[in-house]
Amino acid sequence: MTGPSELSAREIWIRLLLYPSHTLPTAAAPVLVGIGLALRDDIFAPIPMLIGFLASWLIHVGGVFNDNHELLRRHPNVPEHPELLQALQTGTLTFAGLRNAILVCFVLAALTAPYLLSVGGTSAFVIGIVGAASGYFYAGGPQPYVKHGLADPIFFAMFGIVAVVGTYYIQWAALHGMASHGLDALLQLPWDICLIGLPVGALVTNVMLIDDIRDRHFDAVKGWNTFAVRFGLSGIRREYLALSVFAYMLPPAFWLWLGCSAWIFLPLLTLPLAYRIWGAVSTLDQTKDLLMMSPRASYLALTYAALLAVGVAVPLH
Repeated sequence: MTGPSELSAREIWIRLLLYPSHTLPTAAAPVLVGIGLALRDDIFAPIPMLIGFLASWLIHVGGVFNDNHELLRRHPNVPEHPELLQALQTGTLTFAGLRNAILVCFVLAALTAPYLLSVGGTSAFVIGIVGAASGYFYAGGPQPYVKHGLADPIFFAMFGIVAVVGTYYIQWAALHGMASHGLDALLQLPWDICLIGLPVGALVTNVMLIDDIRDRHFDAVKGWNTFAVRFGLSGIRREYLALSVFAYMLPPAFWLWLGCSAWIFLPLLTLPLAYRIWGAVSTLDQTKDLLMMSPRASYLALTYAALLAVGVAVPLH
């Protein structure tokens, strides 16, 4: 097994910091749902959607970098990521390098703002600010919200509602020319777009819960009041199970009460994978045992979202 001192700068940045098998699927999942809703309503606009996703992805990555920067800066004696601590000692990784990476991500995201403002106006700006704030203040600022146990509901809302609505809105605004309508434009959107993404929000939140199970001892030392720290393994496992059940109960509910076609049941095809991941989460609690469960849960959320997007996009008749 490769030791921390043997990791190259590329491995540090890609495998441990960017962590694409974890971060990219979770960022893309709600966007897929927004695309499905746009196809349903004949407003699909690929350029605004892609630029909006690029901005949100950059904010997401900047938030991940900031999380690691704050962990290493505020808690240098907590061996949560020994490879990163070793990289700091050897100079393979520096705080200046991390700060520059955070700055580049947020600056590049900001460069998309003129275009998104020209398409979506004030509403697009507000959605972007909310996304940037949720990414940065997870672990940054004087009072990181993860420290107060607020990460679970914020993640659920951001990935289940805000990202879906934002993806839909920028396409809808491009088609209807809503840049000058201010925040009132959001009130004109179909109300069901705030509901369709909720199961994806639940599954993305579950990805974070797996990390919280693995890191609960470190989080307790850091003073982070995650669900695992406050309620222990049994508590966070119940939360994980509740969110999973919630995610798989919603497609039938959408069929019954939102008038979706039977294609909305497609996400249920991911149940076997969800069951296997739950088997690990319900019995394992060590980092080495759960290390691969986070990316698997990420891909579960992505696959579920893709199937949900198809189910939403296919018309009733």
